[in-house]
Amino acid sequence: FWYVSLVACYRNGTEDNCTWRDSSKEKLNIDYDIWLANGNPYGPHRNPFEFQLSFDQQGTVEMYLVLLGLYLILVPLQVYAAVHQHHHVTRLYTASLALQLQFVLCSVIHMVKFAVDGEGIEVLCIVGDVMHLFAQSLFMLLLLLLAKGWAITRTELTWKPVLFCVWLLYTCVGVLLYVWNMTEVDVIDDIDEYQTFPGWIILIFRLAIMVWFLYELRSTMLDENDRAKLRFYVHFGAGILVWFVYLPVVALIALQISALWRAKLLLGITSSADFLAYAIMAHLLWPTRSEQYFQLASESDPGEELEEFNEAPHNVPRPQKV
Repeated sequence: FWYVSLVACYRNGTEDNCTWRDSSKEKLNIDYDIWLANGNPYGPHRNPFEFQLSFDQQGTVEMYLVLLGLYLILVPLQVYAAVHQHHHVTRLYTASLALQLQFVLCSVIHMVKFAVDGEGIEVLCIVGDVMHLFAQSLFMLLLLLLAKGWAITRTELTWKPVLFCVWLLYTCVGVLLYVWNMTEVDVIDDIDEYQTFPGWIILIFRLAIMVWFLYELRSTMLDENDRAKLRFYVHFGAGILVWFVYLPVVALIALQISALWRAKLLLGITSSADFLAYAIMAHLLWPTRSEQYFQLASESDPGEELEEFNEAPHNVPRPQKV
């Protein structure tokens, strides 16, 4: 925030005795154009992405640009994989990844414009945040479904009402946290979203879902005998467990970090962890790997199916009796 005080007077005096002379009685027409910026905009090492941003936000534009580049690599690869896999697991993951890309894209447009004119596009920023909420919600649903062994060990889900009620409750708490931050938390307060009452609730809720996730994953592994599928569960559980744990840990660490660095720390760690989780899932759901353990429908050549049908034992021609 910038605060400017304009007084109708000017200094009049020597170095030893400086006094202010009132100029309010003089009739002057002054045209002025003031540009308030952080740092010297005409310096030799100037960064145009930092003039309009406060120190705690300087560097976030570059973070979002790097993040956008990473997602622009990951999303086309996943679209290619989704074309060759026709299953709800792949579609759910692709939808979550697409929403995440839209969130990053909206954030980049808003931050770049804000760095240029100091205003940005606030509506686009809100739309991006909503996209991020739904992306995280769909990703959480996908993790719970896979932990229950859906499309791997089991074809039917157990306790469907409980699963979807917990997922819906998690989504509502996330929306509540966002609305709370937008309406109740003053922007000049020295706190982040996880130092508020709704923030504590969602962190506790996230840890509770993590415990349930581990319980369901362990139960599924006990019912599975295939080594390839068990190997998938081990890799899946180890990678996603980090995604569950990192947010409460980072929220605790952020309490000890100065407000000058806290926003950049939270953005850097959360964005990196989210992208890593999406990359792990893209690796596990890749067609050449998932066909080993996933019950996924893939495109096949009708000619190959006809050839297999003709070679079946019941279609072998029998000798005719004369």
